Amino acid sequence: MTIIRTIDKALAGTLIFAMVSILLTVIWQVVSRYVLKDPASVTEELSRFILIWIGILGAAYAYRQNAHLGFNLVVERQSAAVKRVLLTLVEVIVIVFCVLVMLFGGSELVLLTLELEQISAALGIKMGFIYSVLPISGTLIIAYALVNIVTLWRHSDEEAA
Repeated sequence: MTIIRTIDKALAGTLIFAMVSILLTVIWQVVSRYVLKDPASVTEELSRFILIWIGILGAAYAYRQNAHLGFNLVVERQSAAVKRVLLTLVEVIVIVFCVLVMLFGGSELVLLTLELEQISAALGIKMGFIYSVLPISGTLIIAYALVNIVTLWRHSDEEAA
């Protein structure tokens, strides 16, 4: 699990960096617009792109921290064996969603926008690089779901012994 801890720290560090970056970008936008009377043209687009990355990578981080929304009322009323099966089923559904939508769909979006050479207006960045957060986050969530399944079954086997 050392690899997962390293990934956790890297993800947390990336999100902290992104939050500081968006804060500084928005502050500069306000200063350049109201104090200097010459608004910076790139700050709005940059802050939007950083926000996309924060939101989608933040979803992976929240998933790892079990901070996502869930309807636990039904699960909590079940026996330990049924609860384990239900929680495993939820993790499998998450994996299927992430594989189909975030990994394959996100990769297709990235490849399409890179192939079409879609460029952002103000920054001149290839949009495929911005959209690459989808397969990255999907991969992280899949890894975390697999860790959750292994942990769920390992703990239940330890309790039975």
